[in-house]
Amino acid sequence: MRFDRMLPAIEIANAALAATGSATPAVELGAMPEWNLSDLYTAPDAPEIKRDLDIGANEAARMKAAYQGKLAAMASDGGSLAVVMTDYEKLSDLLGKLGSYAGLYYAQNQADPARAKFYGDISEALTKTWTDLIFLELELNQIDAAILNTALAHPDLKRFKPWFDDLLKEKPHQLDEKLETLFTEKSQTSRASWTRLFNETMSSLKFDVEGESEPLSLEPTLNLLSHTDGAKRKAAANALSKVFRANLPLFTLLTNTLAKDKEISDRWRGFKDVADSRHLANRVEAPVVDALVSSVRAAYPRLSHRYYAMKAKWMGKDRLSYWDRNAPLPDKPERVIAWPEAEQIVLNAYSGFAPEMAAIAKQFFDKNWIDAPVKPGKAPGAFSASTVPSVHPYVMMNYLGKPRDVMTLAHELGHGVHQMLARDQGPLLAPTPLTLAETASVFGEMLTFKALLAETKSPKEKKAMIASKVEDMINTVVRQIAFYTFERRVHEQRRTGELTADQLNAIWLDVQSESLGPAIDLSEGYEVYWAYIPHFIHSPFYVYAYAFGDCLVNSLYGLYAEAHPEFVTKYFDLLKAGGSKHHSELLAPFGLDARDPEFWNKGLKVLEGMIDELEAMDRAA
Repeated sequence: MRFDRMLPAIEIANAALAATGSATPAVELGAMPEWNLSDLYTAPDAPEIKRDLDIGANEAARMKAAYQGKLAAMASDGGSLAVVMTDYEKLSDLLGKLGSYAGLYYAQNQADPARAKFYGDISEALTKTWTDLIFLELELNQIDAAILNTALAHPDLKRFKPWFDDLLKEKPHQLDEKLETLFTEKSQTSRASWTRLFNETMSSLKFDVEGESEPLSLEPTLNLLSHTDGAKRKAAANALSKVFRANLPLFTLLTNTLAKDKEISDRWRGFKDVADSRHLANRVEAPVVDALVSSVRAAYPRLSHRYYAMKAKWMGKDRLSYWDRNAPLPDKPERVIAWPEAEQIVLNAYSGFAPEMAAIAKQFFDKNWIDAPVKPGKAPGAFSASTVPSVHPYVMMNYLGKPRDVMTLAHELGHGVHQMLARDQGPLLAPTPLTLAETASVFGEMLTFKALLAETKSPKEKKAMIASKVEDMINTVVRQIAFYTFERRVHEQRRTGELTADQLNAIWLDVQSESLGPAIDLSEGYEVYWAYIPHFIHSPFYVYAYAFGDCLVNSLYGLYAEAHPEFVTKYFDLLKAGGSKHHSELLAPFGLDARDPEFWNKGLKVLEGMIDELEAMDRAA
């Protein structure tokens, strides 16, 4: 069942996965925006929250009394069924607004017990309300196909046809109403609770980094892994390893429990492969993902292996220690990019592509739809929460003033623009499958990178910029496919019994060795780094969406650079479609087909070409 409307649609950027930047005093960064959540609700104790919870519960009960057992008969009149769908859509927006506020309020400080309680209470109330509506999607899928097709020709109902098409794909995996109700209610004490435990644990961890005056939280500690001082990087890596290892029993239990929870759900719903449920949610076929994964893994030697060997040479080493993987180049000019400058960099890049895109993005800055500063207890990484069509998205950052933070800002604003453009599709069709959700974000990054590169005159700075972009793309493509491979092995082995911490460590080292190559020394301490990756907990198998989006965008950007006819118009049409069209329909106007392995190879050749350019620079130096 698709109860994604209960809680905010939150996308966690690669910033949470690839340590970026180094801790920078806030005074150097300028004034940064913090969320104004009043467009959702003014405060957790605002009377409107109780009012809307009551309205939602009463409306769900009314719909159940009015429609349960009657939908098949109502389908003979498309107009009557359109009334049902309009009611459902309106309620989805209301409940989604409540869930969005609770999730964002909690994300601002996950270490605050009051916020955690509020989030838990709202989640529980929404779950209870949604259980009254479990019957609806089940009954809709039982309507005779011929009758439903006739009903969908009604002018008030036909706009919902893509939603019905997607719903029908879930029919083989739906259970009866009692079981669906049980699964939904038990989610609060199973997956949701374990996920919350992970979030609150990560937010509360403190890392004693040698040389720092006080313990650091996760985000600034990760950011030290790209500090200019190698001793700082090593100290941060050791502090991370020490704390992760101390908490390894908890992380191992979390991983085993959630993998088993997923196996139970998959078994009852008839999913055969461990990733089938994710593929269905992403509206992408398994052979398409398999083609992507095979293409990327085959390209490891030409991409990450080759690049890291080159970087080791630049740093005067035979092999790079794992904490040097994201180190800045030895001669890379280092500067702090203050927030106002970051804003202008991204908006100028967006405006150069399409003024409309920049105008939409500017609202996020002007109206405090961005929460930028690093704060105690704040959720790590970055994301864009689409919330609901009746409001607007919110972007979270942990901005530290490094060039990669600017890229992350461009990434998240790409999501925000996408979510704004798709709002007209309504609550049921605006949400975009994860594979396509990365399109605008990665495209926004590419626009920003190209704009910055065009303004760079110094060969040394240009080399550093290209190398930084290569590393970001490796983190987006190679690393994410390695993460996907890790997840597959963990979930497959979990089906035969619990995994020990040593087994999880061994799987992690094996897939990381394959993907990063012989130039990276995965020495003692790195084996526990799987423990902090949030995607493994929040959204199993999410990670391949990054590689999907990056390769897709490489192909799209190539067409844009070649002045493909009416590219901007076609691109905006793609974003405006939200989740109303399959990826094949959205890519067809560009002449692209994700089912073709050559599509992925074409995208990977963009990254390979950048590495070729770096090698050419070395030869010319």
